[in-house]
Amino acid sequence: MMFPHPDTLAMRRPERLQRSELAVPATSPRFFAKAAASAADVIFLDLEDAVAPHAKDEARANAVAALNEINWGTKTMAVRVNGLDTAWALRDIADVVRLAPRLDLILLPKPGSAFDIQFVDQLLTLIERETGRDKRTGIEALIETAQGVANVEAIAQASPRLEALIFGVGDYTVDMRTYDAVFGTPSARYAVLTDAGHDGIRQRHWNDQWHFAMARMANACRAYGLRAVDGPYTDFKDSDGYRGSAARAAALGFEGKWAIHPSQIDMANEAFSPTPDQLEWAARVTRILDASNRGGQGAASDDGVLVDMAHLKQAGHIARRQALIDGKTAARR
Repeated sequence: MMFPHPDTLAMRRPERLQRSELAVPATSPRFFAKAAASAADVIFLDLEDAVAPHAKDEARANAVAALNEINWGTKTMAVRVNGLDTAWALRDIADVVRLAPRLDLILLPKPGSAFDIQFVDQLLTLIERETGRDKRTGIEALIETAQGVANVEAIAQASPRLEALIFGVGDYTVDMRTYDAVFGTPSARYAVLTDAGHDGIRQRHWNDQWHFAMARMANACRAYGLRAVDGPYTDFKDSDGYRGSAARAAALGFEGKWAIHPSQIDMANEAFSPTPDQLEWAARVTRILDASNRGGQGAASDDGVLVDMAHLKQAGHIARRQALIDGKTAARR
């Protein structure tokens, strides 16, 4: 199968902040106004896991009404539809795209292959032609099955509508049959024991059981111009654990994380924003290398540490990220 060149795909995608993505059940209208007033970059109205089967039609209608009637400001608005293997998926996609011009993204759960993304892309194309919708609907997809992880590179390059991949640790945990009861937290079972020391004590070293899946997904996103977003941390009382999970994701190249409770929004925004130290480093390295380049040198010393053109690129990424944040903050005022 031939796929578009990743540079071509990236050029077609809007640049969005997705540091925090707040989950809001579409059966809970009482949360809508508070969500709209929150600091979340992205909000998704959920028609899938947070909605009982008998309430699917009600949830869909609520989502359409909320998108049309509430002032969501500059937030990116998504709707998580039901999976393509369910009886509700077609109406979910058709109704919210036809009836809610404010919609930005369809959040597709459980894609197992590139075809799933391409199928939704074609549906969106047909609906947009039918309705004359001039705003192109993007796609974000949850990588939350073993098949999805196995095919993540093909999924990542499946469509120019695809903007982000999200690591759906909950359903991935279920699919991998690890039987963990709390999703997003480390597992005490995934550890190794050292040999006994002089005192006879063996130390226990925890590892990250989801590192392979997350690293592979992040790499696929960078290869094909997508945003990588980490999924839920369901113990919302554990703020330290959430911060640790977000920091781990940021270290792997993720751009944001889900918030399943409003208390997690500010922590996500902080974790995926440049720190004051990073901003100062970026400005300093840019000054040093600009001066070095004017003198005909491509490398220089930053207090005894070699910096070169790769560091200048890194500084540029940090500055661009902060400019995107500053622009969104100004637009909110």
